[in-house]
Amino acid sequence: MTRPEPDWRQRKKNATRDRLRASALRLFREQGYDATTVEQIAAAAGVSHMTFFRYFPAKEDVALSDSYDPLLVGLLEQTPAGWPLIDRVHAALLRGLRQLYDADRDTLLAQNKLIVSTPALRDRLWASQIATQQLILQAVGAGERPSFRDKVTVAACLAAASTAILTWVENDGTPELPDLIERAFDALTHPH
Repeated sequence: MTRPEPDWRQRKKNATRDRLRASALRLFREQGYDATTVEQIAAAAGVSHMTFFRYFPAKEDVALSDSYDPLLVGLLEQTPAGWPLIDRVHAALLRGLRQLYDADRDTLLAQNKLIVSTPALRDRLWASQIATQQLILQAVGAGERPSFRDKVTVAACLAAASTAILTWVENDGTPELPDLIERAFDALTHPH
């Protein structure tokens, strides 16, 4: 008997997670967020509701889930340490966003429309942004106690990106999100 490849289990877990996420987003669009139950999401993905909870602690988590933070950390670690922090974050955010955007623009738009239109998800997004800020600060080597300046810089970068995403959603996907991110960072670095 041959042994499965070492990452077989991880690929299977990732496939289940992706199926749950896709099923949830489809049901949220069709029925609305509040009307969709965890049981319905699990059934649509072909798993039990207990399996759902092995992947996501709550319905809000599946709605907010993405693979962006680990991608962003990897991209930040690839930026030159000598660059100014704002340039490192800008480059990594834009590169990561382009990858997600090119892979599945419509899902990204649908997910962000859902978040913007659902108060419970908007509230959770704020907590998620704080966690992302901490990940960025760690990835760029800001240390155990990042400076106030670094914290403000990263928070401003995330606010610029969030404003671009909100504008993109409010205008139903126009102009293109990478262009809005560029405009947001331009406004941040050249305020006048």
